[in-house]
Amino acid sequence: MKNISFILFFFLVFATRFTASAMTNEVGANSRYKTIRAAIEAAQPGDTILVYKGIYAEKELIINKSIVIKGIDNPVLDGENKYEIITVRADHVTVEGLSFRNAGFSSLTEIAAVKLDNCKYAFIHANDMEVSCFGVYVQASAGCIIKDNVLHSTGKGELTSGDGIHCWKSDSLQIIHNSISSFRDGIYLEFVKNSVIWRNTSEHNIRYGLHFMTAHDNAYICNVFRANGAGVAVMYTHGVKMYNNLFTENTGDAAFGLLLKEISDSEISGNQFVNNTSGAYMEASTRVLVEHNVFKGNGWALKVQANCDAVNVVHNNFSGNSFDISTSGTLVMNTFNSNYWDKYQGYDLNKDKIGDVPYRPVSMYSMLVEKNPTVMMLFRSFIVTLMDKTEKVLPGIIPENLVDNSPLMKPLPL
Repeated sequence: MKNISFILFFFLVFATRFTASAMTNEVGANSRYKTIRAAIEAAQPGDTILVYKGIYAEKELIINKSIVIKGIDNPVLDGENKYEIITVRADHVTVEGLSFRNAGFSSLTEIAAVKLDNCKYAFIHANDMEVSCFGVYVQASAGCIIKDNVLHSTGKGELTSGDGIHCWKSDSLQIIHNSISSFRDGIYLEFVKNSVIWRNTSEHNIRYGLHFMTAHDNAYICNVFRANGAGVAVMYTHGVKMYNNLFTENTGDAAFGLLLKEISDSEISGNQFVNNTSGAYMEASTRVLVEHNVFKGNGWALKVQANCDAVNVVHNNFSGNSFDISTSGTLVMNTFNSNYWDKYQGYDLNKDKIGDVPYRPVSMYSMLVEKNPTVMMLFRSFIVTLMDKTEKVLPGIIPENLVDNSPLMKPLPL
């Protein structure tokens, strides 16, 4: 008991001394320090640096001690279109309330407004970044939080833009409530695990709003992916949780709200897919649960390629889509059950709110379009109407086991 008391006393004394020794250094025209670099060099671990309003043409600032840098009245850090601005190489660093402009761009190296390099527990908060390179670049780091930032790219194309938030080989990140626009990818994760992407808005990005590559056991929740080349791409990944997101207005010849390629053991639940060219597209994926989602006003609601298996599509609403389901083959190893389909024309004699006859959501015409996209010019023509009537009489011409045996008569309250 005495040993425990001594240890607690030691830590209390140490913490008190550390707090007491922490200082606040000020940077500004009328302050002791005129440059942020000088304040960083003079700072000790635990110190706070207050940066007052002004334009600071500072380049390649290295933070290698645990300090707080906080902007007052939105000071601007200008990279002069040549340089990286801040690199963090220490644990427990906070960068808050700063405006970043004109960071450099290179096709050979990853230049960023803020780079987190092999550090832990960094807090990047409430900054404004308008750059052509990467906004926040995270590599070999853990436990970092990127929150409440506004990031906008001034790049003019995919080859001259970086990613808004780029994360590589990192663990336990939290990316929360950021606004990201006009980058190559809004958020990019590769070899990242145990991380959460929550309440972000990612829009008007050239390629993807969010891009996972070999990034296992992560979750993205309550985000908005609007008007991107494609909303979200998840590739070569397992254990992804996708909850309560909005995928909307991701349009174009090959645009998807959600693209899944070779993923497994994942969940898609509570999302809304609205007004996309394709709501969701799956290829070579297995053991994926698709439940409690809304597919509304899409060209294709859900494309499930024939090389997918054990995909369970249950308790979703499909309404106002040109095509509800599309597939590339006749052998289907997936389950569709208890969904609402606005095109269902069956009946419910026993009033249990479940249709008495099965519903086949794949049309012969949609299969023809899948194999030959030029057939799309016949959409809403007399010949397509005739095909729809024919397949109701001869349902064997479409995949026999792609059927919802318990179609709902009314939409779910999702």
